Amino acid sequence: MKAAVIGCGLIGRKRALALPGTVELVGCFDEVKSAAESFALEFKTANFASIKEILEVQAISLLVIATRHDSLHSLAIEALNAGKNVFLEKPGAINHLALEKVCKVARENGLRVHVGYNHRYHSAIMKAFELCRMGALGEIMFLRGRYGHGGRIGYEKEWRADKLKSGGGELIDQGTHLIDLSLGFLGELKLEYAATPNYFWNMEVEDNVFMSLKNNSGGIAFLQASCTEWKNMFSLEIYGRAGKIEISGLGGSYGLETLTFHKMLPEMGTPVSQTWSFPDPDHSWALEMNEFVNDLQTGAKKSDNLDSSLEILRLIGEIYSRTNR
Repeated sequence: MKAAVIGCGLIGRKRALALPGTVELVGCFDEVKSAAESFALEFKTANFASIKEILEVQAISLLVIATRHDSLHSLAIEALNAGKNVFLEKPGAINHLALEKVCKVARENGLRVHVGYNHRYHSAIMKAFELCRMGALGEIMFLRGRYGHGGRIGYEKEWRADKLKSGGGELIDQGTHLIDLSLGFLGELKLEYAATPNYFWNMEVEDNVFMSLKNNSGGIAFLQASCTEWKNMFSLEIYGRAGKIEISGLGGSYGLETLTFHKMLPEMGTPVSQTWSFPDPDHSWALEMNEFVNDLQTGAKKSDNLDSSLEILRLIGEIYSRTNR
């Protein structure tokens, strides 16, 4: 299988490094010529002069698109109409209406699209899904998730601070991962409450989001994403009738990735606790890409996530509408 990458920044590079050995990276493109040149040199691949040139190469069957939010859906549609399957960086589009157009074109062309939500492939998260499938928690009552970083000098001047380019602030940035994980553990969710304040950064988009989502059984996801979290952090707690899962860290600046399962005893009181630590390098990017490529090669559908990606953007649109953002 031959692939090309559009968008040669940090995330495009991560996605390229995640390509399995069964995929040959044959080209790249970026509007910033220096970024494309550096990328092509690192990966020993061709630096195409335009996206049109990439799309004309019939041998390329997979296009990885890792650009700004406002260009994701239009590039995906171009690729699909040119007969390419697409690995699309999250959130997939600037809003759910744009992503719906991508879904329509993918169906019409009989091609596959996966939106990159790599957090489901982190070791601790996969272990949590395994424990839930085993029934270790019993019925899930609610979960609590927090995810944040502290920004950087000039953050308010980056494209993520421009709503026309990003679609929003922390909600559409790190908040998307929290919503995605909540859908994975709780199923279909409805918006109960949301606030999108701007506490610190001088920008038009929110630097914090607080939200409460609820499923049909009354299970609640209580979530916060923040870029005023001065020490990077990730925390996800899942509470069931039979115990609790506590996940902290994602590796790197977010700290050692760990999962602790607290098992309730019949007599209650102090639970029996077991902790797993995952000190190895982050393999989530590779696992996600491998699953999608394997699906393309075998016809399986394990990586299909367009429906949940649409639901994430629908909820985000509702939050922004409710909070006048």
